[in-house]
Amino acid sequence: MPEGDTVWRTADRLDAALRGEVVERAELRWPSVPDVDLRGSRTVEVVARGKHLLHRLDTGATLHTHLRMEGQWRVEHPGHDTERALRRPDLRAAVLTARWSALGLRLGMLDLVPTSREDDLVGHLGPDVLGPDWDDHLAAARVMAYRGFVGDALLDQRVLAGVGTFWASETLFLEGILPWTPVGELEHARVLRLLGRLHRLMDVARRTGWQASTGVRRSGEEAYVHARSGRPCRRCGDTVRVATTGAAPRERTLFSCPTCQQGLAPTDDGRPQRPLGAGGRGAYRASG
Repeated sequence: MPEGDTVWRTADRLDAALRGEVVERAELRWPSVPDVDLRGSRTVEVVARGKHLLHRLDTGATLHTHLRMEGQWRVEHPGHDTERALRRPDLRAAVLTARWSALGLRLGMLDLVPTSREDDLVGHLGPDVLGPDWDDHLAAARVMAYRGFVGDALLDQRVLAGVGTFWASETLFLEGILPWTPVGELEHARVLRLLGRLHRLMDVARRTGWQASTGVRRSGEEAYVHARSGRPCRRCGDTVRVATTGAAPRERTLFSCPTCQQGLAPTDDGRPQRPLGAGGRGAYRASG
């Protein structure tokens, strides 16, 4: 699932293409969305809120979308590519202007609501790691109040908005914290450092467009532990582990080094794990 930095870049791209432009045609292919004609409305802005996208119109309406696992927004020039995309069975939304076409494919959520009621959809979210009002201390207080594992706290969008398994796994590794450490065992100063690093890493990624915690942008070398189960830790050489966390049906996979992060997941029996994607035991699908 795309994480906050990727969603922020999507919003930025849509905003650059659509802000101030008049909608000449719009299609919202979603059963629960009312049949509203958006022609003639003008885009005020497109912004990200965690992993959510909010497309605000001057009519006082907001088009809310969420990419989930496989969704994407594409920006195309009007013409052949747009017409071809409009015939796709996985097209869920299209906003067309004279200059650009915004095409939402395989979207996981879509709503059209009054802008004044956006909180009905995103009001439950915690502080946005990439939001203009980000505050390390406020975020640390929310994490410290969480009753459970720190990895789950980072992934719970009600606690923090925008974090997925990549940034949770990588930031916890860099701070030497096992994802399955109870939050209550962590000092406030350590949580504050963790969140400060998380914010810095995600902020760099949103500006560069490259998710890389190692500082290396070569393919396959961007991460220390994420999606590297069964392979040597880049720091100590021990074998990186993967395990699920969270309750069904919303389990997530987190990666860690048992040496650098001092331990195993409660569900990890310590048996050998094959590299991710090799099949067999330990071959989990990573999700954001």
